[in-house]
Amino acid sequence: MKSLSSPNQTCVVIGASHAGVSFAFALRKEGWQGGIVLIDQDPDLPYHRPPLSKSYLANPGNGLSLLKAQESYEKEQIQLKLGIKVTTLDRESKALRLSDGNVLSYDKLVFATGARAWMPQLNGMEPGMPLFTLRNAGDMRRIQQRVGQSTSKRALIVGGGFIGLELAASFRKMGLAVAVMEREERVLSRVTAPELSSYFEKLHRSQGVEVLLGQEVKAIRPSKNGLQVSIMDNLSIEADLLVFGVGIRVNSELAEQTGLDATGGIAVDGQCRTADKHIYAIGDCTLHYNPYYERHLRLESVQNAVDQAKTAAAALMGKPEVYDALPWFWSDQYDLKLQMVGLSQGYDHSVLRREGEHSFSLWYFKEGRLLAVDAVNVPKAYVWGTKYLKERTALDSEKVGDPTIDYSSFAFSPTPHLNLPK
Repeated sequence: MKSLSSPNQTCVVIGASHAGVSFAFALRKEGWQGGIVLIDQDPDLPYHRPPLSKSYLANPGNGLSLLKAQESYEKEQIQLKLGIKVTTLDRESKALRLSDGNVLSYDKLVFATGARAWMPQLNGMEPGMPLFTLRNAGDMRRIQQRVGQSTSKRALIVGGGFIGLELAASFRKMGLAVAVMEREERVLSRVTAPELSSYFEKLHRSQGVEVLLGQEVKAIRPSKNGLQVSIMDNLSIEADLLVFGVGIRVNSELAEQTGLDATGGIAVDGQCRTADKHIYAIGDCTLHYNPYYERHLRLESVQNAVDQAKTAAAALMGKPEVYDALPWFWSDQYDLKLQMVGLSQGYDHSVLRREGEHSFSLWYFKEGRLLAVDAVNVPKAYVWGTKYLKERTALDSEKVGDPTIDYSSFAFSPTPHLNLPK
């Protein structure tokens, strides 16, 4: 039997963001002695992507925060092929053709291809218009360049989800006039309860953001300063730039072209293996089963990327561990931090626990079972919510909503004292 750590073997990772980079270093730590090659279309040394819509955008003078220093890749003998695309994959011969014309063979292959921002095709769109999405450093630089060139400094953001609202906060810090347009009747409608939507809508309005709900773009045409955007109700908006934050498309085409199941994401098992025993997939591009929620999920989060990377590295080295991490997310807007743990979809009851005007948490239940917690400026609510979710503790929702009752006392029956924030 061929050794799993033979120096003659090569593991190729397609995608060098959080998932791919974490996997490469985890695999080396697990004892892989062969070659490790990281390929990515992005020419930048791998960097943290969540701050793109937050601190990076609002502070053009700051450099990117790297996932690893250049010398770390050299020390661990991880080869980087940046600014290069994989054009074809032959599973039978286990070979990749690259955009630079080279062919690369692999023994093990990992998809960490993530997702790309989606820009809808609208009436009047033409090449050269100041239309943007934000998914990578190149997108961010193009937006910053446009802001520097614009005259009236007005931005229109299409989409009232997290990306759209984070962009709005960053643009306001940069001194731009901002309008956010959302086709639903409230912001964050797909991910949180009406109470939280209402809070963030009021927050952005208080910061001077114009929030347009129940509206869609009908047409775009060029104007003196940039764009004339026609929306519903015969209204129009002048803007120097328009940024879409309306969703993503999974980068699963390469996997799908080779016959792998990629409907809704690249299908993987509990060890992040695809149907091909030589191929794994991790991060935003994967469709995997979550034991806590008892359904298949595709998650876009750093936590999922890093945890799946570790699971896949261990499995590839013959140490299978079932991936069952609890999802968590965060969002920074102005001086507020929203921390979310769990998934609230399908909840039938929510409880608001208010600690102050700008500090509160929402606890989501279904048939009495805790599903998720959203915490605004209350780290201890996030910490205790995570504990209760992981331990599947049955909570008394009346206690949860009473701010005079300590977090440690939410359970129906007394729980042991733990050294957690109070």
